[in-house]
This record gives sequence, C-alpha cells and structure tokens, in this order.
Amino acid sequence: GFFSHGMNYTRSVANKLYWRGNWSEEIFAKCMGVVGSRRMTSYGRRVVEKIVPELVQQRWTIVSGMMYGVDQAAHEVCIECGGKTIGVLGWGIEYRKLEIRDLKLEERIVESGGLLVSLWKDQMGTNWTFPARNQVVADICHELIVVEAAVKSGALLTAGMMIKRKKPVWAVPGPVTSSVSAGTNMLIAKGMAKMWVGQSRRAGEQESISDPILELIRDEGLEADEIARKLGQDVAKVGSQLSLLTLSGEVEEREGKFYIVNV
Repeated sequence: GFFSHGMNYTRSVANKLYWRGNWSEEIFAKCMGVVGSRRMTSYGRRVVEKIVPELVQQRWTIVSGMMYGVDQAAHEVCIECGGKTIGVLGWGIEYRKLEIRDLKLEERIVESGGLLVSLWKDQMGTNWTFPARNQVVADICHELIVVEAAVKSGALLTAGMMIKRKKPVWAVPGPVTSSVSAGTNMLIAKGMAKMWVGQSRRAGEQESISDPILELIRDEGLEADEIARKLGQDVAKVGSQLSLLTLSGEVEEREGKFYIVNV
C-alpha cells in the first residue's frame, strides 16, 4: 500500500502497517505533519488553532503522532474544521489500555473519515516504539511543521528524519523565554527549517518582512524601534514597511505604537 502511494518507505521501519479507517489514495495525496511538545503552552495551542484550519482549507491531510499536547490538538482542530487527519500510533492498533480520552480521539478520527496506522497489533507504547512511530510520520508526510519543541524532543527527531529524506521542514518561532520554543528557534537559527509565520503565506517564500511584523503586533502594540530590535532588522526598513501596512489599512498607529487592524 505504502509504495503505491508514492511514499518512500525506509528500511528501518517494518514493512507491515496495521490500519483502521480510510486507507485511500486521496488521504495520502498531500500530507502535512503538525508535531510538537507534549507540554504545549497556550501559545502553542493558539498556533495550532491558526495553522490547522488554513492547511485544511488548502486540502492538506494533517498527520501527527497522537500524543497529548500539540499532536492531539492538531488532530482535534483538524476534525473540528472538517479536515482529514492521519494518526500515527506509538502503540498497537488494538492496544486498549489507553486513557478514555485517547481512545475517544482514535474513534473520532476514524468516524471523521480519517485514518489510524501503526507498526504493531497490540504492543504497548514504550521508549523504543515512539522513535519508530516518528519514522512512519516522516515517511507519510510531504512537509512538516514543528509547532513547539524542546531541544531534546521527539518532534526534533522527526524533523531530522524529514531533513534526511530531503523533505521541507517548517518551524514556528516562539518566545526565547520558553523551553518548548528552544528547539523550534534552534531549527530556524541553524537553517534546518524555514520560519512559519502563518497567514497562509510562509516566511522565506517572499522577501517582504511585513508578515513577521504583523505576527509581532498581533497581541500588543509596539513602537517601530522595538519592532526592528525584535526582528533584528534595520529601523528604516521596518519604518517603510510600517508605512505601507498603514496605507494598506492592515496596521494603525496610536500614540507612537503600531497596532494590527482587526478586520
């Protein structure tokens, strides 16, 4: 099945996959992994709630690893906005000693036209099953977004597996004070991932710095020099960009601070 859908199957993963739900060419056609920390912050939650509906609108299948935190949020938001999702289990497809809410999520995924896949029949989840599961995530996905991740984390392992397969990796920048943004910020800083700043447009695909500016002032008004400092950009460049954004009606200035205009 895997081969016929144009997926590169790594030898490191057993050749047999157990599955439940909608195994179809359509569900595998365009797969975006959305992965991250089990210790998801409220910022991570907001990011998932913003990114996933945009991706579903662009007809991506959302793939994740079913663990609590970012993974489960990605599956849940996908189902809520009518998308298709693939849950890659770190335990056997028939393993039933899970918490009720995990089993409920499995059922919801199947009922919503999604798919569950696993390398095992009734294996419990343990420290060696999760890295094996990450290989399957990297095999299925065409691209990957890391929402939040600590420096040593499963999500970064998956990112490394994607890079090995020469597949695009995106990372969401986060607060430098947050340990679960340390990994994503590092991916961006080392050039291993492109920065994802939302709004259906991805940073790095166009030269404009307007998107990061809008992202910065989304929740609070800032002065121009403060924006420039946070973005590591020249004040003059930021100033001219702010003028354009003000003219286009996306940003307004009040008492020296720039605010996003909520349409």
